[in-house]
Amino acid sequence: MASAVTTLRSGLPDRYLTPEDIAAMFSVPIETVYHWRKQRTGPPGFRVGRHVRYDPAAVRDWVTQQSDLNTAA
Repeated sequence: MASAVTTLRSGLPDRYLTPEDIAAMFSVPIETVYHWRKQRTGPPGFRVGRHVRYDPAAVRDWVTQQSDLNTAA
């Protein structure tokens, strides 16, 4: 399985991502993705009816911010 950084660098799908996509991308349990959303610490998601979706560009920006925070520390 490719790392999140590799996936983001090679290009994201041309569709909105599901929580399951995010979990697979970062190799974390789905519960972690929902926890990130509840705590507002993960990539920003939005609702489409009762479903949560993620904009690939927003996920890429979030990863960049996380990388910047980790290199500054």
